[in-house]
Amino acid sequence: MIDDLQVALDKQRDSNIRAVHSYEKYNDLDTINAWSANIAAQNPSLVSLSQIGTSYQGRPMYLLKVGKSGTNKKAVFIDCGFHAREWVSPAFCQWFVKEAVNNYGRDAQFTNLLNNLDFYVLPVVNVDGYVHSWTTYRMWRKTLSVNKNSACLGTDLNRNFNAGWCTTGTSKNPCDDTYCGTAPESEKETKALADFIRSNIGSIKAYLTIHSYLQMLLFPYSYTKSLAKDHNELNTVAKGAVSALTSLYGTQYTYGPGASTIYPASGGSDDWAYDAGVKYSYTFELRDKGRYGFALPESQIKPTCEETMLAVKYIANYVMKNA
Repeated sequence: MIDDLQVALDKQRDSNIRAVHSYEKYNDLDTINAWSANIAAQNPSLVSLSQIGTSYQGRPMYLLKVGKSGTNKKAVFIDCGFHAREWVSPAFCQWFVKEAVNNYGRDAQFTNLLNNLDFYVLPVVNVDGYVHSWTTYRMWRKTLSVNKNSACLGTDLNRNFNAGWCTTGTSKNPCDDTYCGTAPESEKETKALADFIRSNIGSIKAYLTIHSYLQMLLFPYSYTKSLAKDHNELNTVAKGAVSALTSLYGTQYTYGPGASTIYPASGGSDDWAYDAGVKYSYTFELRDKGRYGFALPESQIKPTCEETMLAVKYIANYVMKNA
């Protein structure tokens, strides 16, 4: 499907190492971190920067809070970069913050959302893995934690949550891409994310985790074939979000519960968040369907982000009115 994979990968990152941030190119972690600090400093009434934790290798996990200050605001949590090789995912989190900053006061719907909701945006969850995918192995997925009695590194963060942990669609072998870890939240990154959501569970009404690829919008459950108690509502919201997304470029998405729509998998963050009390919990699998897969060209960042914004705004708007 790809004539020369190395050429495709080289085109994903400009040959000269860029320190200049761009919304239409893939940015390395240092560039994303500098951008995070910068956009918060330039928009103090709308964006604030904090650190929710530290990775296994000691890198900070930065979180952006986006919204106008207010009391008792409901919140939407969005994270990107769970799996290191899914580069279009962090690109979307950056795009989302840009759109919020640029459209506040200009776009009525977005202004209303930012007045009434807070958005917590975690641009890169798996910071160590993301760096590794830039410097060492482009197709790396997991964290980089050391595993006892194994030469193989890392745990799959999206198998490490306490949601049917290590029961289905996962591996107990540290050398496998879907290794579940030694226990739920054994990874520092998992625990930092879970701790933040737990400590803000009263306000967080939606959890959106951005992955790639397959063009799907998934909701609980993945660890069981049983339907979530809110299945009908979650399905209706997903249908509306997918319809909004498709309206821009005609990109076709499927939607439904994770276990039956993509595959059974335990320990996922969306299932965990739902069980923790975040009703509107969704996983996006962005473009494409496998033509480029993880090697999605930079030319597709803009259209991917534009269409995904429509779905995210649809869900946020629903949450604002109904949560």
